[in-house]
Amino acid sequence: MLRRSSISLIGACLVLASLASAQEPTAQPTAKVTLDVSETLFSVITAMNSCGYDQELSASDPVRLRIRAEVSKKVEDSPSARYAERDLCAFYHDHQQPDYSRDLSQYLSLALNLGAPPAFAANVKEADMPPDAAYVLGVQPLLQRFYIDADLHSIWLRHNKDYEALADRNREAVSKMLMATDVYLKLPVGGYSGRSLSIFLEPMAAPSQTNARNYDTNYFMVVSPEQGEVGLDQIRHTYLHFILDPMTMKRGTTMKRLAPLLNSVKTAPIDESFKSDVTLLLTESLIRAIEARTSKGSELEREQKAEMDAREGFILAPYFYDQLVKFEKDPVGLNDAYGDWLYYIDVAKEQSRASHIQFAASSAPDVLRPAKRANPLAEAELSLSSGDLVRARDLAQRALDSHQVEPGRAYFLLARISTSAKDPEGAQKYFEKAIEVSRESRVVAWSHIYLGRIYDLKSERETALQHYHAALQTGDSSAYTKAAAERGLKEPYQLPVRKIEGTQTQEKTN
Repeated sequence: MLRRSSISLIGACLVLASLASAQEPTAQPTAKVTLDVSETLFSVITAMNSCGYDQELSASDPVRLRIRAEVSKKVEDSPSARYAERDLCAFYHDHQQPDYSRDLSQYLSLALNLGAPPAFAANVKEADMPPDAAYVLGVQPLLQRFYIDADLHSIWLRHNKDYEALADRNREAVSKMLMATDVYLKLPVGGYSGRSLSIFLEPMAAPSQTNARNYDTNYFMVVSPEQGEVGLDQIRHTYLHFILDPMTMKRGTTMKRLAPLLNSVKTAPIDESFKSDVTLLLTESLIRAIEARTSKGSELEREQKAEMDAREGFILAPYFYDQLVKFEKDPVGLNDAYGDWLYYIDVAKEQSRASHIQFAASSAPDVLRPAKRANPLAEAELSLSSGDLVRARDLAQRALDSHQVEPGRAYFLLARISTSAKDPEGAQKYFEKAIEVSRESRVVAWSHIYLGRIYDLKSERETALQHYHAALQTGDSSAYTKAAAERGLKEPYQLPVRKIEGTQTQEKTN
């Protein structure tokens, strides 16, 4: 991974986050959010600067001009460095994009997938590289040579203290913003085991260009300070993706129900990705609603902001805005409220509302660009909801084998797939494994509930009761979970009855 110096933002965040979630009875893993600097990013973007990347020099931190001058002096004094720069810049100019923001974006994507200098070894196979990074992957050997001949390492060491000072200057503001977000959403402490958000500070890039990526369970963001300060709004936007993306992606059945909403945004100015993936459209709509609801201004101005987001194409922003107004008055946190928000979306009503929207001429691009590499668990959920059990099982097993997802969730998904495949023995095995390894209270609770139902169907009522009782002791505060467990305690689970041509049959359901 990137060679970097890391400043943790976790400690301060947990103080206020714990106040927001005092009702959570069980300890949770802590979130991993860091503000970092990276020699790999420094090397890649400094090389761009040597080849004519001059955007927003006047707005950049003074360290950018000092580093450019030192690199220029090294190249001037060394014939080998001049040759290395010549070859590097020839490649750079051959692969330039018409839009300089896209030019920067492709090299940032590459840098996030390269290891430490001087090797700059790729962290993934070329086939797994994001498309924009793969386009400029050929710069790798040229970068290696330029790094050595221009002695970028010495320049990095000389200015590392400047980078650290900029990071330290922004640390408190970023920490407070993260804390405020957690408190507003009433998030429990932690809950992000196995996932990370790394914010990289790189003053060699144009200050107005904020880039964020997510690769599987890891989120990355590259920011450049202007007058010493980074853009907190963009960081919060990415942090909200970090929170909300997995909550949305694991609800494949709900997303299938909401998919018709995509027909309402065909003519909207938003990126095509939002028009083809309802999970992206829904999450961005909620993020826009949160930003509108917490923005400065009068109530009317905030409502108008949500309406403007809908005009861009994020048609659920007004719906989520209304939910947030009620959410602010309720002690229930986001983890418990989110499912209800999705459940009560009236597709026909939202389609009707969207039909009266006059879409804007353009839409601001999203800060976060999803990477080519997707989370196989999320894909498995979608395959399960569509009935493709073979693919769902394969993806869930791959996710488990990758060691990049919470294993309890993978086992829980495999259990549900076995249930759909009418394999109760396999389902029982996977639910038991989920209970054994999971650190998520909801996964454990529902594994117990499903096991209670399996034992009820086997007429082993005492064992079933033990599992229903255990579900209530997990700490999952969801009213839906509690109701399901209490229903199991009240009476044995039976298969749903379905009428078919005047007869009654029982069938197994998820």
